[in-house]
Order: sequence, then C-alpha cells, then structure tokens
Amino acid sequence: MKKKIISIILAAALVTMSACGVPAGSQNAAVTAPQEVSGWETIPVETQAAQEEVAETVETTAEETVSGPLEVPAGMYLSELTGEPISIDLKDQRPIAAMIDNEKTALDHYGTAEADVVYELMNSTLNDRVTRLMVLVKDWESIEQLGSIRSVRTSNFPLAGEWNAVICHDGGPFFIDQYLAKGYVNHFSGTFSRVNNGKPREFTEYILPGDLDKNFKNSGYSTTYNQYANSEPHFQFAAWGTEVDMEAIADCFDATSVSLPFYHNGSKLIYNEETETYDYYDYGAVHKDAEDGEVLTFTNVLIQGCPFESYGEGYMNYQLQQTNYGGFYLTKGKAIQVSWSKTSETGITRYYDKSGKEITINTGKTYIGIVPSDTWAEVKFNQN
Repeated sequence: MKKKIISIILAAALVTMSACGVPAGSQNAAVTAPQEVSGWETIPVETQAAQEEVAETVETTAEETVSGPLEVPAGMYLSELTGEPISIDLKDQRPIAAMIDNEKTALDHYGTAEADVVYELMNSTLNDRVTRLMVLVKDWESIEQLGSIRSVRTSNFPLAGEWNAVICHDGGPFFIDQYLAKGYVNHFSGTFSRVNNGKPREFTEYILPGDLDKNFKNSGYSTTYNQYANSEPHFQFAAWGTEVDMEAIADCFDATSVSLPFYHNGSKLIYNEETETYDYYDYGAVHKDAEDGEVLTFTNVLIQGCPFESYGEGYMNYQLQQTNYGGFYLTKGKAIQVSWSKTSETGITRYYDKSGKEITINTGKTYIGIVPSDTWAEVKFNQN
C-alpha cells in the first residue's frame, strides 16, 4: 500500500487548534483547555493527488480487552515503571535516571535496551538540536554496563523528580547548580568507571557492577523511596494480561512510524509488527545495544510538545510545568492526540484524552520524546 504522510497543521495565530491543546507553531503559550478537533490534513506527495480522511470518529471510549487480567506470580509485584511483574524485593527501591550521550561518536550504547523508561530531549539549540537520552532503570543492581554517561541539563531534574530517581551524570553547566541545591534532588556525578574503548575521554564513562552500590554507600542517599516520592501511580496501566483497545478511542489513527524534529539524530520510531513494539532509530539505523545487539524498542510512545527558554550558547531549559499542552500517544501501531499537564517540579506528568480523562497505557517499556514547541509542526506520522 502507498504510504500516506500526515502532519499536524498548526495555525500560528488561531485558537482553532486540535483536540488536546497542541502547541501552535512557534508559540509558547499553552491553551487553557482541550478543544474540538479541527481536523487533519495530508501533506501532498508526488503519488498522492488529494487529501484523504485520516481516521473515522467513533463514539465509544477506550477500554481494556477482556483477555485477562492475569494473576501476578507469587513473589512478584507490578512495576510502577512498566506495569509488568518484577521481584517484590524491588518494590520500594528507587530507580536511577542515567544521562546517556546520544552523539554519534558515543554509539553504540550499552544497556539502554534494558531501561524501563527512556526520555529523549534536545540537549542544545546548537549542533542541529542534538539530543541526549535519560534512561530510568528500576533494577539497577542488574546493570552489567550502561552508558556512556554524560552531563545533565536543568530539564532533567524535574523529570527524574517525578520518579524520585537518583540522577547519574558527569557534571553539567552552572545552570544546574540551582537544582542541585533542592531537597528532592539526589545525584551521582563523575563517579563511575572508565572503560578504554579507544574514544576520547568524554565517551568512556560507564556504570559497571558495584558502581551504584559504592555511590549509595558513600553518599548516604536512601536506596528506597523517600519523602519526595509521589504516593500515586505515575502511569495508569491496563490490567496485567489485558491491552488497551485503541480502535475504540475517538479519532484514533494508524501510526506505523513517527519522525521527530531532532535534526542531528534523525530520531524516529517505527512500528515492528512482529514484536508489536516501536523500534527506535537514529542516524538512519535501528538502535542496538553494543553488548548483545538488543534493539531499543517500546510498547508505549508518548510525544510532548513543550516550550523552552534559552540561556545562551545553546543551553536551554524546557518549561515543563504546563496545563493541557499538546501531545500524542502511540501503541500497537495506532495513535491518538492527548493533552498533558505537570503542576510542580516533582509532580507527575499526566496525559489526557479528548474527553479530559487520564489515558490508560499498555504494560511495557515507554519512550517519552519532548519536542520543542517551535518545531512541533514538524512531527510527522506515516501510515502503511
């Protein structure tokens, strides 16, 4: 079948935005409430003569399929990061949030495919908006090698704070100092192992077995959730053994891939029908871990439009505290528009459907891409 390339069309000075408060072009102001869908429009391509309907509107709301739920195995609980069963011994353990260099020289990565949640953020407004990954790992004692580890940016602290995660990094610009002084921030900087991989020194730092145990012991940080942890679940997962019925959601559309405007990396997620997950691509190739060739792939993909402020010399900060800002949720080859809200630095980012109800997502690993609002119109989907 011919591919149909679709793009969200955003009016720069109009209030007629899409259903869930998608940011308007280069505007930084969030809309105050979800609005009616103004429609989708196909991008003209050489083999496509006319606009086609993107999705049929249905009146039902999303529900979980009735194939489950399943019993949680003995000695296990459902992870707050993935909704999947893991050892109950890990229930109170805090995750780590490791800063992973995503420059081409840093590839191939180690250990990223074992992460539970992966954030991708623009690291600089220079260098074609090169990105950096922040990977959340719950069972960090199982890490064999993770990295390479690089510096942190201001935007990462409120995101890691949602999870009560300890940030693992190697320094950062002086802009981070205001965050390092905050009570909710725990971090390890430049205290990991060096691996002789033939690359410049900045690409040689990795988390190896024993590194985190040593860091926790030396820092006095709690390995378990502390007073800054959120008491409510971060995601609303489908019951274990069930799946979200995306086709039952109004304005659901096919999404076999999504391309993000991170020019340097060429970040893209492509649906893999065999695994029923989205494989992550950058620099024109599927992303595989160096040690075992495991593909970095996700059950859930969340894309958030977000305004940012510039500090100069490429440094910037996402303005993450927003109400009803626009985004998308993708799973199982389908997508819907969502709105998202975050009300405080450590507050959980919540995602809502067109009706204003918090969405249910499938159990499994999640990718969260935070796209600058001034390039939001360049987020593109493909349909087969």
